[in-house]
Amino acid sequence: MIKIDSQVTEIIGRNYLIAQILGSGLEVATPMRDRGVDLLVYRDIPRRNTAFQCLPVQLKSATVESFAVSKKYDKFPKLLIVHIWNVGNASEGHPTFAMTYEQTLDIAAKMGWTNTATWRANEIYSTTRPSTKLKDLLEEHRMNPGRWQTVFDTFGSCG
Repeated sequence: MIKIDSQVTEIIGRNYLIAQILGSGLEVATPMRDRGVDLLVYRDIPRRNTAFQCLPVQLKSATVESFAVSKKYDKFPKLLIVHIWNVGNASEGHPTFAMTYEQTLDIAAKMGWTNTATWRANEIYSTTRPSTKLKDLLEEHRMNPGRWQTVFDTFGSCG
């Protein structure tokens, strides 16, 4: 595995995610400033008689298996939080998981994290050693290019 810094990790993860989304027939825009939304996913040709739809995305790229929940994302309605693992290590693949803040918080509660002193003090919890239980909870949120249209149709709204 190549040693890469956090900025390169984010760039590689973002480009990997963009490739997945574009490969599914959706489009991607990048906000000029990072204020909690890293990407906007949208359909460039809306379906007949539908309003323009987009989906804000917060990206969490990591060179290892990593998962985090942070209360700061609860202020973004319909924000999709995407975790990409093993960035920079092609031999391990890049498992990608996408869920709303509410779904992320639900996983944290099932893991017992929201009852910890860490959560109460900082409203954030993370791990770089996901347990079998956590991996099982994440599995229903595993992404591939074919799932992006379904996730977009479920959560995309821009509002």
